[in-house]
Amino acid sequence: MLRASTAEACFEIRHMKVITANLNGIRSAASKGFFEWLELQSADVVGVQEIKAQTDQVEGILCKAGQLQGHFHYASRKGYSGVGLYTAEEPSDIIFGLGADEFDLEGRWIEKRFDKPGRKLSLISCYFPSGSSGDERQAAKFRFLDIIYPHLLNLKQSGREFILMGDVNVAHQEIDLKNFKSNSKNSGFLPEERAWMTKLFEAGQFIDVYRRLHPLSTEDSYTWWSNRGQAWAKNVGWRLDYQIATRGIAERAMVASIHKATRFSDHAPLTVHYDFKL
Repeated sequence: MLRASTAEACFEIRHMKVITANLNGIRSAASKGFFEWLELQSADVVGVQEIKAQTDQVEGILCKAGQLQGHFHYASRKGYSGVGLYTAEEPSDIIFGLGADEFDLEGRWIEKRFDKPGRKLSLISCYFPSGSSGDERQAAKFRFLDIIYPHLLNLKQSGREFILMGDVNVAHQEIDLKNFKSNSKNSGFLPEERAWMTKLFEAGQFIDVYRRLHPLSTEDSYTWWSNRGQAWAKNVGWRLDYQIATRGIAERAMVASIHKATRFSDHAPLTVHYDFKL
């Protein structure tokens, strides 16, 4: 786990607009107009996942978006995984990785802290492993879930509020994907994965922010479509992208939307507005 300390932000914002987007390659998304779109959003926080790039391909090129400054956790393997987090405010601390070598080498966690006297606050961009390529990667996905659950609990129990923006690679409920019956034995909708999500959200310890605002939304809630067949054209999708927050922040979520008018990758950006001061 690496840390980089910077000066604390000196001003506050009243409403915080937070976007999460799996880019399936930051350079690919850039070529499709993602950053031009982003500059029009007036976002305060943007978490990106699966950037599939290295330092020399991002720094000085894609590390800024308007007034937003990006920081990144790169995978050691080229063209794979990686996450980024753009913020308008300067953090008090930046943490790269979970402290688990297996997954830190894959660039799956970046956390910016905005701590003040009497308040601990983190914004996190996280990319959960996919298990769809076979048993080996599914086993790795289960190991990741076993690691990240107590990590999130520890953050909360330390008195820290947070928003985790990420591609979780799990559809939690039947309303979160089109073909739930035929996918019940497939990675992303396995009973064990869904039970993990239920455990995460039980007793309101962590909140699925989109579902808090849209508890019954079905086909409008999808954020990912396979590139196979006509999944996009027929809206045969899955809800894999989340903003997961501690209760103190989640209860201040006001509006959530999914941008589908423009396609930057096989995922759609999820935006949430919070009545919250950074």
